Amino acid sequence: MVGKGDIVERVAELTGYPRTRVALVYETIFELMAEALAEGEQVSVPGFGSFFVSERAARQGRNPATGEPITIAASKTVRFKPAKGLKEQL
Repeated sequence: MVGKGDIVERVAELTGYPRTRVALVYETIFELMAEALAEGEQVSVPGFGSFFVSERAARQGRNPATGEPITIAASKTVRFKPAKGLKEQL
């Protein structure tokens, strides 16, 4: 699995920028994306895909231990839709 350190290291190698600067840019990009999503905005990364907030309605469920009906609260989650170019690479 590729993580933050791997990405920062590779970008630093390719660009010649110091790892500390690349790490700062990496963190800033994801902070800005999180802020936009928290405000309900869609975040599009051309050639990669789009992140957007999806709302789940409240629904009935069951407690698996007792079988007792419970209400599952409404919630929000982040969804991702890959771009055509990314789909083709896979």
